[in-house]
Amino acid sequence: MLSRSYTNLLDLASGNFPVMGRDKERKRFPRVNTVPGNIGELDDEQTSSFASDNPSSVAGDRIIIVSNLLPLKVKRRPDNKSWSFSWNEDSLLLRVKDGFPEDMDVLYVGSLPVDVDPVEQDDVSNYLLEKFKCVPAFLPPSLMSKYYHGFCKKHLWPLFHYMMPFSPDHGGSFDRSLWEAYVSANKFFSQKVIEVLNPEDDFVWIHDYHLMVLPTFLRRHFVRLRMGFFLHSPFPSSEIYRSLPVREEILKAILNSDLIGFHTFDYARHFLSCCCRLLGLEYQLKRGYLGLDYYGRTVGIKIMPVGIHMGHIEGVIRQADKELILEELRRQFEGKTVLLGVDDMDIFKGINLKLLAMEEMLKRHPNWQGKAVLVQIANPSRGKGINSEEIQAEIEESCERINGKFRDPGYEPVVFIHRSLSTAERMAYYSVAECVVVTAVRDGMNLTPYEYIVCRQAPSGGAAGDSSRPKKSMLVVSEFVGCSPSLSGAIRINPWNVEATAEALNDAISLPESEKEVRHEKHYRYVSTHDVAYWSRSFLQDMERSCADHFRKRCWGIGLGFGFRVVALDPNFRKLSVDDAVAAYSRAKSRAVLLDYDGTLMPQNSIIRTPSPQVISLLNRLCSNPKNVVFMVSGRGRDSLSSWFAPCKKLGLAAEHGYFLRWPNEEEWETNGPSSEFGWMDTVEPIMKLYAEATDGSGIERKESALVWHYNDADPVFGYSQAKEMLEHLESVLANEPVAVKSGQSIVEVKPQATSTFYYYV
Repeated sequence: MLSRSYTNLLDLASGNFPVMGRDKERKRFPRVNTVPGNIGELDDEQTSSFASDNPSSVAGDRIIIVSNLLPLKVKRRPDNKSWSFSWNEDSLLLRVKDGFPEDMDVLYVGSLPVDVDPVEQDDVSNYLLEKFKCVPAFLPPSLMSKYYHGFCKKHLWPLFHYMMPFSPDHGGSFDRSLWEAYVSANKFFSQKVIEVLNPEDDFVWIHDYHLMVLPTFLRRHFVRLRMGFFLHSPFPSSEIYRSLPVREEILKAILNSDLIGFHTFDYARHFLSCCCRLLGLEYQLKRGYLGLDYYGRTVGIKIMPVGIHMGHIEGVIRQADKELILEELRRQFEGKTVLLGVDDMDIFKGINLKLLAMEEMLKRHPNWQGKAVLVQIANPSRGKGINSEEIQAEIEESCERINGKFRDPGYEPVVFIHRSLSTAERMAYYSVAECVVVTAVRDGMNLTPYEYIVCRQAPSGGAAGDSSRPKKSMLVVSEFVGCSPSLSGAIRINPWNVEATAEALNDAISLPESEKEVRHEKHYRYVSTHDVAYWSRSFLQDMERSCADHFRKRCWGIGLGFGFRVVALDPNFRKLSVDDAVAAYSRAKSRAVLLDYDGTLMPQNSIIRTPSPQVISLLNRLCSNPKNVVFMVSGRGRDSLSSWFAPCKKLGLAAEHGYFLRWPNEEEWETNGPSSEFGWMDTVEPIMKLYAEATDGSGIERKESALVWHYNDADPVFGYSQAKEMLEHLESVLANEPVAVKSGQSIVEVKPQATSTFYYYV
């Protein structure tokens, strides 16, 4: 009988475990043969249809983009009887389709930024699907509040930006009801995806931290679904992430994707470190691709910063020129050197640090007083952020102080704009700015510098005079934002160091014009070639490559709750049939039975190592059959095995992986291999002691034929690094000795070469 995997993750998250019964609902997609259960309970006929040698091509397929919000603008019509919808041209997700093949359909799944009356929801859904190829997820307002403003903004957003929940103002203690709402919302999104999903042909691309457990819900239904996930926020270091009470659940859910994307190597490195420390997974690097082996599947890791849409930005610049916005700003700041900041009103954007640096620059370099102007645009916060009112008050106080100190007739050093600007207005400010300053203390990507660079490059068809204007730009960028590694010509700063940032501002606007032009050209070349189409095309290609194993391996979905995962095995794998094994056992006139000890007869992590009376009794029953020859094969020493299995006189023992043998009904041990001198141990042991002293949680096991260094209780990352170094060290020292140096699961072992396998003829 097939074991049924638990399907209601919301109940599991809340601790409710109702009685599980067989699902009697009809399957929506009968072509997909997904059988949750144990591998050993599946027969070959049930799983033969899983194998395929013909992976689909990207061209002609469809991709479903799933995000918290649809790329739409919504407003109520004047008659208050219906809704008006239009594309949000500023949405990044709207532009990803430019990187896909022309014949690939794109479907969007997400929520709307407004509450739609339940009576209108069906009509709105049909209209959006027909006109925009969008599938709205109408989350109940109470669920949306707990899911988005609760778990996402109070727990995940601060934590992923390195803010620990030390006080109620900084997120507060963990609220499990908010986690349950997050799980419920992700399940709601999965249902919307499943409604329109063709699992054999579609790709699914999930975006950002709002939907990190969505991959598990989808994978549970479709083990071969081609699915990617991209995180647009930072991923914190393992020391920060491990404070999250649901840390393993989220990691395991993300790993149900085929490809996981990050903006920078730092974010990917932190994710891999968490997988190592919490799940015991080690990453692999093969031909330039990063991957994690997860139950036979290789989960790809993609490092690719997102870009901007060049055509959209250039079009907006031309529109700004037509609306005379540029001309007005040039008159306003004529004779001034404009430094520009464009940030959300957010605690992590470091706006006040920027103001303090501007104040310090004017103090240190009085020649800029009356000339340099910092224009700070603060977009209203997109969510119910933490301490937003306090941050705004602090910024306004700094602006008043700086302006009061350095103001002259016709001159204010800081222009603070706290409102939403149109895209055309924002591009106009970019065009007149000599330098853009980003002082975020932590940010996922931040595309402000990219937009600025394009605006400072005269677009084709631009305003008269633009083409002859020198193409130059300067950037002062925090080293803690995702775009920093890509902008090698920017002046990188630690925003917490106000004095150094002040000097960076002075350097940026004081550089020779020729150097500004060279830096601008370098940046523009990168931004123009690594746009959003390049990013989406690269991700889709890597997702197709990562999914190739779906069609070369046999896959099963197993596990309960967020422990659900797909086990992928070689297509030639055949399970051991219990019925066939029993029949062969019954027919045999003589049988050799080889048993492992640790991890088989005894749990791998058991503190008690001695066999239980039940194990001894079973072994004696097995050995009492005259047709059976039974051997216990173990890496343990012969003294331990002799003591533990003294009651089993008819049991054969193979100690230290077969180096020593004791035959059934005998007391003496014999050496199974060439006699060897063990003088090499005097060389190896001091080296191992050196590493053991330097690696807390490690130790040495001295056997008669081998020396083993264990580091299973050490820090996994440091232990692995030390093991790799020790392996190279010992191989070099023992190059001329008749020994083998091996690494295994949290061990490094040195033993004689060519220990032969023992044979017993029955």
